[in-house]
Amino acid sequence: MCVTCGCSDDAEGKITNLQTGEVNHHHDHHTHTHTLPDGTVITHTHHHDEAPQIHAKIHGTTISLEQDILAKNNLLAAQNRGWFKGRNILALNLMSSPGAGKTTLLTRTINDLKQQLPISVIEGDQETTNDAQKIKETGCKVVQINTGTGCHLDASMIERGVQQLNPPLNSVVMIENVGNLVCPALFDLGEQAKVVILSVTEGEDKPIKYPHIFRASEMMILTKVDLLPYVQFDVKRCIEYAKQVNPHIQVFQVSAMTGEGLDNWYKWLTEKVGSFSIPV
Repeated sequence: MCVTCGCSDDAEGKITNLQTGEVNHHHDHHTHTHTLPDGTVITHTHHHDEAPQIHAKIHGTTISLEQDILAKNNLLAAQNRGWFKGRNILALNLMSSPGAGKTTLLTRTINDLKQQLPISVIEGDQETTNDAQKIKETGCKVVQINTGTGCHLDASMIERGVQQLNPPLNSVVMIENVGNLVCPALFDLGEQAKVVILSVTEGEDKPIKYPHIFRASEMMILTKVDLLPYVQFDVKRCIEYAKQVNPHIQVFQVSAMTGEGLDNWYKWLTEKVGSFSIPV
């Protein structure tokens, strides 16, 4: 079990290139179980080149695996960020719980903006290529990362994903993270901004129940607002909770089905591209 977030260690990151059908597996790790002197049992995975350092810390008096994992991830994320920046690529990390409407919003966005913005997608799910197939139907480039029992994407997965995706210069890469309101917020992927998506079919108290992901996000997109007449959801209170956690968070209310509010999202996205781009 991962000491950082609790997900299983067999999260290898199988990458499927929807354009070519090529499937790549990542096996550069192995799993061990250790019993500490106090009887605590720890199972962990590490890359082969990390074995001496990890074993030394396991059998020492201080266990700093979480710091090691996040430090390595942050280093790779910084490299990813430089890679994106050097190619004028705006990368956004889209996060939500399962079923909040990320894929529906993403496919609508791609279809509406394909003549204005070149968009590619890295799709994260534990299993299947279902969502990636939906995105492929829009005509954009997409790769699927399957995390197995892993509950989030990490910077290493994104590094390998963009190698397969090969997004064009001066474009946008949308990273659709695994559905989860906890762990994705902990892992920097090298993105320019995090966007949290919350649907009105969920509780309005989600921002204060899962504060870290809302605190880490630049924007909250409240989706499925066309269902407000049929559900009990206090929009005002939800926004107040989000602002309580993150006073600077921007909030857009949208419906990917009816198109309501999408103009604000599209305006933000195109302005973000403009502000991020490096003169060439």
